[in-house]
Amino acid sequence: MTKFLLRRIRTVLALVMFVLITLLFLDFTGVMHKYFSFLAKIQFLPAVLSLNFVIVTVLLVLTFVFGRIYCSVICPLGIMQDVFSKVHSMRKKNRFSFHKEIKFVRYGIFVLFVAAMCFGLASFVALLAPYSSFGRIVQNLFSPIYLFFNNILAYFSERMNSYTFYPQEVFIKSMATFVIAILSFVVIGLIAWKRGRLYCNSICPVGTFLSFVSRFSLLKINIDESKCIKCDKCTRNCKAECINGKENIVDYSRCVVCGNCMASCPKDAIKYSFLKKKNSHQSREENKKDVDVSKRAFLTSAAILTTSVAIAQQKKKVDGGLAVIEDKKAFKRTNPIVPPGALSVKNFQQRCTGCQLCVSKCPNNVLRPSSDLLHLMQPEMSFEKGACRVECSMCSDVCPTGAIQKITPEEKTSIKIGTAHWVKENCIVSKDGKDCGNCARHCPAFAIFMVPLNPEDENSLKIPSVNEKHCIGCGMCEYVCPSRPFSAIYVEGSLVHQTI
Repeated sequence: MTKFLLRRIRTVLALVMFVLITLLFLDFTGVMHKYFSFLAKIQFLPAVLSLNFVIVTVLLVLTFVFGRIYCSVICPLGIMQDVFSKVHSMRKKNRFSFHKEIKFVRYGIFVLFVAAMCFGLASFVALLAPYSSFGRIVQNLFSPIYLFFNNILAYFSERMNSYTFYPQEVFIKSMATFVIAILSFVVIGLIAWKRGRLYCNSICPVGTFLSFVSRFSLLKINIDESKCIKCDKCTRNCKAECINGKENIVDYSRCVVCGNCMASCPKDAIKYSFLKKKNSHQSREENKKDVDVSKRAFLTSAAILTTSVAIAQQKKKVDGGLAVIEDKKAFKRTNPIVPPGALSVKNFQQRCTGCQLCVSKCPNNVLRPSSDLLHLMQPEMSFEKGACRVECSMCSDVCPTGAIQKITPEEKTSIKIGTAHWVKENCIVSKDGKDCGNCARHCPAFAIFMVPLNPEDENSLKIPSVNEKHCIGCGMCEYVCPSRPFSAIYVEGSLVHQTI
């Protein structure tokens, strides 16, 4: 039974990791964040972008010692691919075969990914970053289902005078991101269904980078040629398609240490050990050449990656059952609004990978993926569904990349992320000739006060005036404004955040 031990340990750890990270995106109560927020920070690319050298070093050391266990135990997108592959393997056993790596695709995509990081092509980075792809899938596809069942429980709970569950609004926050999430899920799922870990070993830039280290890992899958009977079962059960059982060759750059080969070997000829047996089908010169090429590739990619980091469904709302309240529409802002703690729009866009964790955790539905082509899927703030309340700092707590620096609610009250502007033609004072003042009453910074529309008339209706020095850009005024479809007051983002 010992030959099954590695696979069982890996499977249990991967399953626990997958469930916890998925719940980290789905949970809207904050419980999962309180105990398991570290799971987002130990993902490789977020750790690199947040300059968390401790985590990066630990992950590289783990890869150097054990091989690519990150891809099979820690990365949720890799584990999701294993689920697809496993379901297909239950129907069709011994279905894999050995394939050589597709070098021009693998290294070509990696170079393009690093170049995109260097030149700030955030959409391309977000599209290929594995953790971001998984977060996008969970947030857009799994979360609505999760919230649907939560709302059913809330419905019955309320009728039993219990508030154990409470309803959450379900709506598409970005149609473009929703479509990309569907396509990502389908494409990655189909690839895993047909070819196991082909996506990890040909497209994923993190898998490619870690492959440079895994070539030299201390623990490796070793084939004892004296015991091997050339049955080829190891090849037909290797989801990474990296074992040539006929010639006893293992491509360690693609091996994710799943343990399937050991479990399938009828003669216990495959071991996971420190000692690598010599390969009779490769000459010493060929081995030396492979090592030299691998070293150069690793050093080059490490230098490039370091440089890049341095540069680096809606419900109708009815009032009293009578009047239908028209939904608000978002303003086309000149500058996007990014969360407090982002420091600046440029810093945010350089570090954010669009994983959607902050979007899923925002309790006021202020954050949603951008539709801007260059920064597609990166979150931005909009105030049709809520305002950025000063007592909330959830997005800064959960961001794993450092795109949003951790701040306290007290610090947030003095961070200026934008400035409110009044639009005369939209205001009901101008349109309907009626008093309002909602924006002034709800402003938490007391930056809005009402002044007479006609200063010479003491009975004149009053309109809002914004003290730009005190406004922090929280969007409360824009959210509470009763004008439809566009508010009479809106926030324009600040390119660089200020402390006031």
